[in-house]
Amino acid sequence: MSHLPVVPHWINGAERVSTSGRTSPVFDPALGVATKNVALADTAEIDEAVASAKKAFPAWRDTSVTKRQQIIFRFRELLNERKGDLAEILTSEHGKVISDALGEITRGLEVVELATGFPHIIKGEFSENVSTGVDVYSTRGPLGVVGIISPFNFPAMVPMWFFPIAIAAGNTVVLKPSEKDPSSANWLAALFTEAGLPNGVFTVLHGDKVAVDGLLEHPDVKSISFVGSTPIAKYIYETAAHHGKRVQALGGAKNHMLVLPDADLDLTADAAINAGFGSAGERCMAISVLVAVEPVADELIEKITARMSTLVVGDGRRSCDMGPLVTEVHRDKVASYLDIATEDGATVVVDGRGIEVDGDPDGFWLGPSLIDNVSTTSRVYTDEIFGPVLSIVRVKSYDEGVALINASQYGNGTAIFTNDGGAARRFQNEIEVGMIGINVPIPVPVAYYSFGGFKDSSFGDSKAYGIQGFQFFTREKAITSRWLDPSHGGINLGFPQN
Repeated sequence: MSHLPVVPHWINGAERVSTSGRTSPVFDPALGVATKNVALADTAEIDEAVASAKKAFPAWRDTSVTKRQQIIFRFRELLNERKGDLAEILTSEHGKVISDALGEITRGLEVVELATGFPHIIKGEFSENVSTGVDVYSTRGPLGVVGIISPFNFPAMVPMWFFPIAIAAGNTVVLKPSEKDPSSANWLAALFTEAGLPNGVFTVLHGDKVAVDGLLEHPDVKSISFVGSTPIAKYIYETAAHHGKRVQALGGAKNHMLVLPDADLDLTADAAINAGFGSAGERCMAISVLVAVEPVADELIEKITARMSTLVVGDGRRSCDMGPLVTEVHRDKVASYLDIATEDGATVVVDGRGIEVDGDPDGFWLGPSLIDNVSTTSRVYTDEIFGPVLSIVRVKSYDEGVALINASQYGNGTAIFTNDGGAARRFQNEIEVGMIGINVPIPVPVAYYSFGGFKDSSFGDSKAYGIQGFQFFTREKAITSRWLDPSHGGINLGFPQN
C-alpha cells in the first residue's frame, strides 16, 4: 500500500509531510479496501506541532475579543456552506450514511454557534468599593496549548465539541484524530485557516499511541480532552493528571432504555431502531439494552423485528439506512457477540451476519441484530459492543429495572418510555446516569448544556461543551485594585474598532 496517498499533518497553517517513515492504512469500509495511508507522528513531529502551537499562543491570546469572534463566525458560515463536502469525507472513511454524516456535522455546528457567544460567557465580575477606594474584579483567560484526542465514530462532531470553545477562549489547539478516519480533521483545519485563523492556532497531529503519549506527557500541553472507551479514558486521565494537566476524559457506555407497560410501543419501537442501529451502533449514546417491564417484551420485539426487516444496509453514498462498520477487525469483534449470546443461553432473534447489502461484497458489513433474554452476567450485557446489536432484558417491575440500570459500571446515558408523568419524574430523580431521556432515545444535550456521564463513563475535571466547556478551557484571575489618582486619556469622538 506504499503507492497510496498519505494524509499529512497540519502544522503552522499548512500541510506538513511526515518524515517519520510510519503510516497506517485508511479504509473505505463500504468497499473493504485501503484508499490512503495516514502519517504516524514520531517524537520530533510531536515536538514540532506543540512548538508551533506554543509560538502562536501569545498573539492569539492577545487578539481582541471582537476579532476572535469574527473569525469564529466566519468559520461557522463556511462550514455550513460546505458541510456536504465534509459529509462525503466522513462517509468515505467511516462508512456512515450521508444523512447521518450531515446530522453529525449539524450537532458539531451547534457548538460552533455556542462559541460565537463566548464574550458573554467568559466575561468576569466586578465588585466596586469592597473597601474604601478598593475594587475587586475577576477575569477569565486561556490556558495555553491544549490537546484533543478524538475517536473514530464521530470524526467531525467530537473535535467540534472542544476546539471551537478552546480557540474562542484564546487557547491554541493540537488535535490528534483517530487514525481510522483522519481526513476530516485536516479539512476542518484548512477551513478555519480560510476563515482567518492565524497559523499555529489549530494544529492536526496524526498518529497512534506514540502521539497520544507525546501529548499526555508534553510539558507545554496544559490540558487534554478525550472521548473513547473506558479503559483508554482511564489511562488518559491518570497519565495526563500525573503530568499536571487538566483532563476531560469521557469513557464508554452501556445505555439502557427502560420501557414501562403503559408506553406507546410504536413510538418505543421506532426509538429503539433509531437509537440502536443509527451510525451502525458505533456511538457512545446508542441504546444497546432495552429493559422491558413485563408483559410488554413479546409485543415490543414483534414491532422491532418488523421494522428491522425494512432497513436497507449498504454503501452510505447510496439510498441506505445503515452503512458498514469502520474496519474488518471491528466488524468481526461485534459479530462474535452473537455467538457469545447463544453460548450464554440467549435467543438471537435477528442475526445480522450474511445479510444482503446494497454495496460491494467486500465491505465490512454486519446487519442490525436483536438478542432476547440476555443475562446480566453475559458479556453481551456487560461489554460495550459498539455495533448494531440490541439486547432485550426482561424485568418484572419499574424498581427492578432501575436497580439493574444503577448497578451498571457505566452511567453515560439512559431513557425511559412511559406515559406516566409521575414515573418519569421519579426516574430522573432516582437514576444514577448523567444524561437522561424521557420518551427520547438518545439524550445528547444541546450545545448550551454539557455532555458527560457518571461512574466509569467519565473521568476528569468537567463535562464537554456548554458552560463547563468554557470553564475547562479558561482559568480565573481575581484582581484587587486601588487607584489613588485619576488618569486621563486623549480625545477620540469615534467608536473604538478592534
